[in-house]
Amino acid sequence: MAIYGLQQKDLKYSIHLFEMDGCYRVLYCVITLLALATLIICLENNDQHRDVEEKITYNGDQVLRVETVNSKQRKKIKELENQGLIEKWFTNTTSVDIMVKKDNSEIVKNTLKNGSLLFDVFIDDIQRAINEENPPINEDESELSGRQGHNLTFERYHKIHDINKYIDYLSQEYPDIVEIETIGKSYENVPLRVIRIKPDQNATDVKAIWIDGGIHAREWIAVSSVLYLINELIYNRDSLESHMKNIEFHIIPILNPDGYKYSHEKERLWRKNRNKQSANSCIGADLNRNWDYHWGETGASKYSCAEIYRGVKASSERETQAVVQYIMKNPNKFKGFLTFHSYGQYILYPWGYAKRVPSDHKEVHRVGQAMATAIKKATSNEYTVGNSATLLYPAAGASDDWAKGVAKIKYAYTVELKDTGKYGFILPPSEILSTGKEAFAAVSTLANEISSEK
Repeated sequence: MAIYGLQQKDLKYSIHLFEMDGCYRVLYCVITLLALATLIICLENNDQHRDVEEKITYNGDQVLRVETVNSKQRKKIKELENQGLIEKWFTNTTSVDIMVKKDNSEIVKNTLKNGSLLFDVFIDDIQRAINEENPPINEDESELSGRQGHNLTFERYHKIHDINKYIDYLSQEYPDIVEIETIGKSYENVPLRVIRIKPDQNATDVKAIWIDGGIHAREWIAVSSVLYLINELIYNRDSLESHMKNIEFHIIPILNPDGYKYSHEKERLWRKNRNKQSANSCIGADLNRNWDYHWGETGASKYSCAEIYRGVKASSERETQAVVQYIMKNPNKFKGFLTFHSYGQYILYPWGYAKRVPSDHKEVHRVGQAMATAIKKATSNEYTVGNSATLLYPAAGASDDWAKGVAKIKYAYTVELKDTGKYGFILPPSEILSTGKEAFAAVSTLANEISSEK
C-alpha cells in the first residue's frame, strides 16, 4: 500500500526513525533540565558563598575617645569625618568616640597628635569584641524552646525570629493582659507589632505610656532592655507595685526590624532602616531624624549616604508613619513616651532640634532626675539628665520632639542606656540583665509620677 508516494516498508522505516528521534528529543530535554538544575544550584551556592564573603568584618578596626574641648578641635574631627577617615559613634560637649578603620589608623592618629588632640583607645579590635559579644545558642536554650515555646533569655542577644516566637507565646499564654496589634509593616514587609499590656480591671482613669526600642539597628541592648521590661510586666505581675498595674503600656521592642535583622546577618554596626529611595541613593534613613517636627533642621543630613539621613520628607518612612498613626488615634491617653537607645547613660528630654527647652522643662527635668535616682538605687550606675541638644548635640526630627511637640505628651524622654564607652554599641551579654533592670527602674518611676497626677 502506498501513502503519498511512500511504500509500506518505507513508511515503517520512517516511523522507526521518528520514534528514535522522539527518544532522542526526550533524552535531550532530560539532559537539558538536569544541566539547568545543576546551574541553578551552583548559582545559589555561589550566592550563598558571596553572602558569607560580603558579611562586613571589622578586623583591626578601633574605637578612640578623643577629647574635644574647643571649637578648633571639633572642627578637626569634622574634617576627618568629611574625608571618610572616621565614623562618629558618640559625642558630647567634652569628647567624641570615633571608629577608625585599620587602613586609616595611622593617618588618623598622626592627624590627632599633630592637632594636639588627646585620645585613648577604647576598643582595640572591634571584630574581636563582636566575636565575643553573642555566644551561640547552647543545648539548654534549645531544650527551653522545646519546653515552653520560645528560647528567649537575658543571657544573649536574640534575632527577630526568637523575639517573635516570644511575643506569640505571651499572647497565647496571657490573653487577659496581653494584646498584640500589627500597626504597619516595614520597608521589607516585616510586621510592626505593638504589645499592649492591659491595666488591672479595677483600674480607673487609665493612662498610657508608649515605649519603643531598636529604632537604631545596632543598638541591641535597647531591644533586650525593652524585652526585659515586658517580661517583668507580665511574668512578675503579682509582685508589681500598684502604679505599674494601673498603667496601660504600649510597647514595640523593635521599631526598625529590617535594620536589626541586617545588623545580625550582614553588618553588625548598621544604624538606619533598609529603605532604598531610588536607584541612585544609598540604602536607609535614620528613623530618629524622620519625624515631622522641625524635620530637616540642625543635626540631620539631606544626603542619603549619611548615617543621620533624614529621609526624602518628614514621616517618609513606613516605621515612622505606623507609630504616628497609632498614637494619633488617641493621643490624649498617652502621658509618657520613652524611646530606648544606646549608649552614654543619659536621660534626655526635648528639644533636640535646638538648644531650647519646653515651658514645663522644670517638671520634666524633675521626673527625669527621679528616674536617674531610681536607676542608681537599682544598679549603682549614674545617668545624666538634661536637654538633649545641650548635653549631646542637636538632632532635628527626633521621635521625642515629635511626641512632645505634636502628640503633646508631657513626659517624653530618650534614654541612652549603658555604657559610657568602654564597649559602646558592642555591650557584652553579661550586661543585659543589669541594663534591663535600669530600664525597668526608669519606667516604674515614670509610671508612678503619671499615676500620681490628677
